[in-house]
Amino acid sequence: MSPQTGYVYDPRYLLHNPGGLHPERPQRLQAIYQRIQEDGLLNHIVLIPPYEAPLTWIEKLHDPDYIQRFQEACRKGFHIFMTPDCGICKDSYDIARLAVGGVFAAIDAVMQGTAQNAFCAVRPPGHHAERRRAMGFCFFNNIALGAVYLLEQYGLERVAIVDWDVHHGNGTQHLLEEEPRVFYLSLHEDPMSCYPGTGHHQEQGRGPGQGYTLNLPLAAGSGDDVYLQALETAGLPRLRRFNPQFVLISAGFDAHRDDPLAHQELTHEGYRAMGQHIVNLAQECAEGRLVTVLEGGYNLEVLADCVEDHLRLLLAAH
Repeated sequence: MSPQTGYVYDPRYLLHNPGGLHPERPQRLQAIYQRIQEDGLLNHIVLIPPYEAPLTWIEKLHDPDYIQRFQEACRKGFHIFMTPDCGICKDSYDIARLAVGGVFAAIDAVMQGTAQNAFCAVRPPGHHAERRRAMGFCFFNNIALGAVYLLEQYGLERVAIVDWDVHHGNGTQHLLEEEPRVFYLSLHEDPMSCYPGTGHHQEQGRGPGQGYTLNLPLAAGSGDDVYLQALETAGLPRLRRFNPQFVLISAGFDAHRDDPLAHQELTHEGYRAMGQHIVNLAQECAEGRLVTVLEGGYNLEVLADCVEDHLRLLLAAH
């Protein structure tokens, strides 16, 4: 059977409850699942069951004491961990491990040939999580851990992460900025006007990783043309030069003009065009190997629209 498009999902992801009025709510994944069910896409994708990532893997990037404090906070029934925007419940620690394991399961499927590419409908999201710090709804850095998993479990030498969430992935940059085997490209709203205040163009990596981080901050109010010009003229040439063996996308759909948490003007068409560029990159450089990991996106209808579009791109790629 030829490789298909994989879809990582598990109803347990709905158990993470950050609080009643929190924007990163379980209904995000329910809206996506309902849409792809109604549109018949479930018949064309292969469901990939996630597993809880082993602690030995999570400890490769996150401090063991931080992990233990997170686990304890959930066990004791706390409602907040470290910062008010990181709401938790008793299940949050286990579900955060399941989110990391969902990315690992997608990578396993692609590397072992049962899927050509995959979308990970996981939560909580991850790209703000630093080594010993929860931030921006994130606890474990799903995509950074996925990159390390590709390097260490599968022996790859060049992994690219493309992050188009409206907010800069400070955690991903922080965890991987000294790693020359991972190229991190982020397109995000100007940190002068948008959380978390990192991701200036001059941040380009450290030590052996110098030159393997490319931040493309875009002014508030930027739309499709600005995003695509930045990707096409600055991002893609650097990515092609890096020549990744595997491509990961941190897919936040919160730069959409109708998203409540930011100030950008992307449309569905803009997201579709960016997605097509990255699918093409994966086909050119990485034998089509691509895993997309959900990050932000808080307007439920927009989120469902954009994920449906993205899944159709992945399906058309093989």
